[in-house]
Amino acid sequence: MTSPRHVPVLLDRVVALLAPALQRPDRDRTVFVDATLGLGGHSLAVLEACPQAHLVGVDRDPHALEEAGRRLERFAGRTTFAHAVYDGIPEVLTSLGHDHADAILFDLGVSSMQLDVRERGFAYAEDAPLDMRMDDTAGLTAADVLNTYTAEQLTRILRNYGEERFARRIAEAVVRERAREPFTRSARLVELLRESIPAPARRTGGHPAKRTFQALRIEVNDELGVLERAIPAAMSAVDVGGRVVVMAYQSLEDRLVKHAFTEQTRSDLPPDLPFVPEGHEPPMRLLTRGAEKASEAEIADNPRAASVRLRAVERVRPSTGAAA
Repeated sequence: MTSPRHVPVLLDRVVALLAPALQRPDRDRTVFVDATLGLGGHSLAVLEACPQAHLVGVDRDPHALEEAGRRLERFAGRTTFAHAVYDGIPEVLTSLGHDHADAILFDLGVSSMQLDVRERGFAYAEDAPLDMRMDDTAGLTAADVLNTYTAEQLTRILRNYGEERFARRIAEAVVRERAREPFTRSARLVELLRESIPAPARRTGGHPAKRTFQALRIEVNDELGVLERAIPAAMSAVDVGGRVVVMAYQSLEDRLVKHAFTEQTRSDLPPDLPFVPEGHEPPMRLLTRGAEKASEAEIADNPRAASVRLRAVERVRPSTGAAA
């Protein structure tokens, strides 16, 4: 099995945003949830910078948890790992005896563990089994989706999750070709995509397989459904002064994060009031102006940073939900 290369995106900025919530003079210990632990690069930096922080590392990928455990071994007394999907953070915290978290980080999308290990089937540059499951112990694979979904279902996911202009044409080609032979490996799918997308369109917008592979991955892992549940749950789980930091890598994710943050950072009062009465302040405040991006220097060193969009909020009033 090939080994992953791990370069954490926006590392210094992420630590700077999380640290104030994790360095509290009134507490002996703070709780940091890395909701998408991956190989643990961000968590390692946080543990080094914040001696009070205890890490709860969450990942749906058991291979990532195993590898991160090895990388973070010297912090064994300050780490707990949970095999879970990140919309289950409140349940994970409760199971560990925590009534809140002080900071929660989401680094969305595909991790180095998944993208660089060819056998996982996430990358379209090399021929590999069409798997794409973040937890490869359960659930439908990308091959299952391609071989069993109707043309209408395939069109929907390609259009909605991949924003693919030629969704219908690709879906019909998949259905036609799978009748001849089921799809099992990525190279055959990539070749079909090249044939299905007109030549002028192939010359712009990146690799012709990019959007279809993204759509399949999102469908296989229910990424948008999980995220839509996870961000409100995370905001409810942090205590006053607690922070939620999210890095998204495609517009569909970033749109969901922006909407969830907006819901919790705007007042429900008319905008023309001269002041906001006590008790009517929004429960959260924005820590970033819009979505922050990586610098040109970081992108040159780590091309995966090119599409990152970072947003962060802090709780300023107690949550009315049960999770806090």
